[in-house]
Amino acid sequence: MSANVAASELNFARSSAHGGAIRIDAIMVALVLGILLLGLVMVTSASISIASQASGEPFLYLERQLILTLLGAAAAALVFCLRLEQLERASMPLLVLATVLLVLVLVPGVGHAVNGSRRWLRVAGANFQVSELVRVIVLIYVASYAVRREKELRTTFKGLARPLGLLACMGALLLAEPDFGAATVLFASGFALLFLAGARLRYVLGMTLIAAAGFATLAMSSSYRLRRLTTFLDPWADPYNSGFQLTQSLIAIGRGEWFGVGLGASVQKLFYLPEAHTDFLFAVLAEELGLAGVALTLALFLGLIWRSFFIARLAAGAGLKFGAYLAAGFGLWLGIQAFINIGVNMGVLPTKGLTLPLMSYGRSSLIVAMAWVGLVLRVYHEASHEPRGGAGARARAQKSA
Repeated sequence: MSANVAASELNFARSSAHGGAIRIDAIMVALVLGILLLGLVMVTSASISIASQASGEPFLYLERQLILTLLGAAAAALVFCLRLEQLERASMPLLVLATVLLVLVLVPGVGHAVNGSRRWLRVAGANFQVSELVRVIVLIYVASYAVRREKELRTTFKGLARPLGLLACMGALLLAEPDFGAATVLFASGFALLFLAGARLRYVLGMTLIAAAGFATLAMSSSYRLRRLTTFLDPWADPYNSGFQLTQSLIAIGRGEWFGVGLGASVQKLFYLPEAHTDFLFAVLAEELGLAGVALTLALFLGLIWRSFFIARLAAGAGLKFGAYLAAGFGLWLGIQAFINIGVNMGVLPTKGLTLPLMSYGRSSLIVAMAWVGLVLRVYHEASHEPRGGAGARARAQKSA
């Protein structure tokens, strides 16, 4: 274990938090950089036609994505400076902030509406999607709850019902925007994190059935959602209206074959495939890079998910339960959202307005995702300074007792 950890560290200046060298997981950084670079290439390719028509600048979205990447890197560095114990103490105030943001975005004149959805707040002249930040804050609180109420969570139904009630309330506010995709990802990530924290299997299965029934009822209560749910079953039944996005995505993926039509040679991105540089970036990637590019993309995401759980295990071994849940929460969120986005592009899931994490063009999603990467790197830094079951872990255990 120590050899593997030492092989994947980058040592820099001194850290005031532990009095040792700053330790950054080089493997995770390499995987994130790989996804970011591939995303930059594909966003540029997918957006050239749109940018040229809209502004006359073919590389407009590349320039914006580069700026967003730098802002995200700054956010990651800022979050990395926060000690985990400080973040854990701030979990409740952050939850209050998240609730206030979700309420504010629903207020006419405060929340910014786009295409009938009120999901954004205007910040420094730009739209910020509140749900991106809220999902992280809620999972931070769930991780804190799993540490504070560990015994209750693992032994009683009440211990599981409380955080699920919170997830349901937050999901209801997201549905009011409406943002069904964000609500689904939040509930699934939070539910999975509670299961990893030790919630009893029979309680989890029972609540899963109730949650599934609730989401099915919500979907059927809206003709718009129901239409989107049923369209993906047979998009060719209405290829020029309700099934247009999905049929164009499937055409793009089918044209890619083994090695793609070539970088920049996509036909579907030429105003056939809507949201080609955001929600349907994966379809353009599959068309231009083929199965080889798809396999590379999946390998990068699976590698990042695996590394997140490795860091979670490292933190758990060092007695940093809160940090372990944070790292696991990132891996769960990343895997669930990437799975949904790719599934939507391939026609195996109903259409959702979700980006491919760290790859698609998007202001809020990219900045918040990179900030979360900085948080996981902080978990690695603190865990690698703690000996497994050492004095620090015992002191925290005594303090919590």
